[in-house]
Amino acid sequence: MMRHLISAADLTRDDAVLILDTAEEMARVADRPIKKLPTLRGRTVVNLFFEDSTRTRISFEAAEKRLSADVINFTAKGSSVSKGESLKDTAQTLEAMGVDAVVIRHGASGAPFWLATSGWIDAAVINAGDGTHQHPTQALLDAFTLRRRLVGPDAGLGQDLAGRRVTIVGDILHSRVARSNVDLLHTLGAHVTLVAPPTLVPVGVENWPCEVSFSLDKVLDRSDAVMMLRVQRERMNAAYFPTEREYARRYGLDGERMAKMPADAIVMHPGPMVRGMEITAEVADSPRCTVVEQVTNGVSVRMAVLYLLLGGNEPAVAQNRPAPASEENHAS
Repeated sequence: MMRHLISAADLTRDDAVLILDTAEEMARVADRPIKKLPTLRGRTVVNLFFEDSTRTRISFEAAEKRLSADVINFTAKGSSVSKGESLKDTAQTLEAMGVDAVVIRHGASGAPFWLATSGWIDAAVINAGDGTHQHPTQALLDAFTLRRRLVGPDAGLGQDLAGRRVTIVGDILHSRVARSNVDLLHTLGAHVTLVAPPTLVPVGVENWPCEVSFSLDKVLDRSDAVMMLRVQRERMNAAYFPTEREYARRYGLDGERMAKMPADAIVMHPGPMVRGMEITAEVADSPRCTVVEQVTNGVSVRMAVLYLLLGGNEPAVAQNRPAPASEENHAS
């Protein structure tokens, strides 16, 4: 792994598998009476959020605190940013405080990359979502969930997702989750199919490492997992489909469509879900739906990322089970 985590496309197969294996170690911490490790004691991590967020911010904060880091939460609303302070000034303020890592979510695509390469700050930068560009830790937690469900927690150690077929459905055009998942799942050997109305398919998608279909029904019977995406109305400035009812009829996942999927196939969603539009309550509450697992797994994956970027030489988890084989070499 590199010093920063900006894009899922930056990860090699070995990088991604190392993170997933380390996340398995971190997941076992959640089963302990005291869910805390001393790994990042004395390190300071800033959650720098220029966009509203609930799941991602709380997930990162939980991961940081479980690793014993000192946590500073920064939101643009009510800060000097609302008075016109630039990203550069904010970064230099954080640098003066001596922070070790910055977790940044920003509405502008490319902001985390700019922060990491500008020289304004000497800290690890983790992208928690930038515009419609990337959300790498979401893709990692999705891959972690897929591997656990389709391969198994222990059987999956050291394994990728070669041969698995994942269908991503919905607002591809505005989705950083879709872009990140296409990059990472391709790196891990999975076959990805995007399904959306023609108006919600990005220009240049033919250059992405995936297939595109305009019909959900045609791909359900050969999908190991179907990932539903929320229609992001807040990013839309035009009418991309006639009505919500028409969208739900053609691209929503209901019980009838779920029955067409293979018996062991799963349903995923990055949240928040809009029940009745892209997914029905019947599907959302089904045992085949992994939405709650994805939230739980997100903490383990973000603990793994923070550990690998900041952790030092000690094993990820001090216990009788050994840490992942390549972790010591990586962290040194």
